[in-house]
Amino acid sequence: MPRTFGCPAPEMEVEAAEVTLREFTEADTEAFFAWASDPRVVRFQRRDAYSHVDEARRYIVDKVLPHPWYRAICVAGADRPVGSISVKPADDLPLPEPEPGAPRCCRASVGYRVAHAYWGRGVATRAVRAAAEAVFAEWPWLARLEAIADVENRASQRVLEKAGFAREGVLRRYVVLKGTLRDMVMFSRVRDDREGKPPEAHGPSDGV
Repeated sequence: MPRTFGCPAPEMEVEAAEVTLREFTEADTEAFFAWASDPRVVRFQRRDAYSHVDEARRYIVDKVLPHPWYRAICVAGADRPVGSISVKPADDLPLPEPEPGAPRCCRASVGYRVAHAYWGRGVATRAVRAAAEAVFAEWPWLARLEAIADVENRASQRVLEKAGFAREGVLRRYVVLKGTLRDMVMFSRVRDDREGKPPEAHGPSDGV
């Protein structure tokens, strides 16, 4: 299932600082805790804000490091990561395996979160673009990269649109978020989009 996102502030790309992605290490615990403990950042995520740095350390060790594609978002001039972005292959609709060892899926989902101090600078948009380009290049089997955003998280919806994702429609009562059923907006990029074919929006264009 695609993930929700922690970036509910407008993205205007007013500062074009270079954004790069790299793998996490346990040394990034304090930086990870800085945004994972902020209620504003985790508002649209399933988990609550962390209250102790050890929660961030355990998450990095148990979840981030073994993850197939989980990266720290870094900004030129910052001395530590300012967010995280992850891409997870789908495992619920496997394809027939054509040969031993071949991938059994064709799609993946992306999720991200950015520290509050870096909202509104275009950081999330550039990180999503970079992640999409990277996974399409690294995973030849990947045909579709998808993402969902809460219907109230208009900023994340704009981020995905500016990153080249097409809005496909609203999934009603799709996610339980902190005990409440939520409607989500589905977005996608497909491999054809990288080959010069512009994404087409689906569903109503006058709001959600």
